[in-house]
Parts: sequence; structure tokens; C-alpha cells
Amino acid sequence: MTNNESTKEDMHVWTSKYADKAGYMLNPDEESLHLVLEGLARNRNKHGKNYCPCRIVTGDEQEDKKIICPCIYHKDEISNDGSCHCDLFFKKKD
Repeated sequence: MTNNESTKEDMHVWTSKYADKAGYMLNPDEESLHLVLEGLARNRNKHGKNYCPCRIVTGDEQEDKKIICPCIYHKDEISNDGSCHCDLFFKKKD
């Protein structure tokens, strides 16, 4: 197993727990979920932090704190759009 695959598995466990605790669900499309988790793992291995794969890491530590998953934008995005910008977290269906 590669480092990225191991990190991706860790990201899946962590995001699943977060989604349950926050009252969200993970993307039900397995292929899309796989791509987002892969991006999270890549950012974790490259930058040392769980930066959202749909956001640009600027190198400015204060600005980049905002985009550590779950980013500061995700709650409003889920509330307004039904999912976060990365399509990782979704509103639970009633």
C-alpha cells in the first residue's frame, strides 16, 4: 500500500466520523468521493495539512487555515447548495 493510499483510507475514516457527528453524509457517488479523498490525501502528504482539494493553497498560513477540511465555508455551502464546494459533505436526505 502506498503512502497516498494509506492516507486516503485515513481520510475516509476521519471524514465519515465528521459527517456523522455534524449531521451530514459523504458524497453518495463512490467515484466522486474517491476523487475528493484522493485530493485530500495528496494535499496531506504534500503540504502536511488536510487542505480542501477544491481550494488553492496560497502559502499564506493565515489564509490557508481557512481551507483546512472541513473548511470555514462548508457549513454555509451545505446549507445553501446541499453540498460543500468539494462535493465531499452533503445534507442528509430526509
